[in-house]
Amino acid sequence: MENLERYMISIVGEQTMDGETDRIEVLTAGKFIKKNDRFYIGYREYDEKNPNDWSDNLIKVDKNTVIINRKGQLGSQLMLEKGRRHQCIYSTIAGDMSIGVFTKTLENKLHEKGGTLEVSYTLDFNTDLVSENRFLIKVEEKQTM
Repeated sequence: MENLERYMISIVGEQTMDGETDRIEVLTAGKFIKKNDRFYIGYREYDEKNPNDWSDNLIKVDKNTVIINRKGQLGSQLMLEKGRRHQCIYSTIAGDMSIGVFTKTLENKLHEKGGTLEVSYTLDFNTDLVSENRFLIKVEEKQTM
């Protein structure tokens, strides 16, 4: 991605497992471009407990599909396509595992200067429901002083 980190990326994620909901919020500088009718959101995510441990995240968005690539100590690739289930590889400390991802909703309101992306999906392992998930990403150009 050729532009510097000119954008603020806000991510709110929720995961519900066994009736309990965890919520994370991330606000970070990142990159955002539109190329060939696709949007690309790139940012680095740091581990709160170990700031030397980080992952690079690249989110590719087109009309009905979102692909999230995470590269770092533990990598993963999620493919989210509205109304479809995909098998995805998720890396853990114990090794790689295959999980099912079913995308319930995908609302893409991205445009050349930013916007929002909201997705809800389920994760399953061996067809047993593991969690219900939702995230909202907001992309805005940084304000200049």
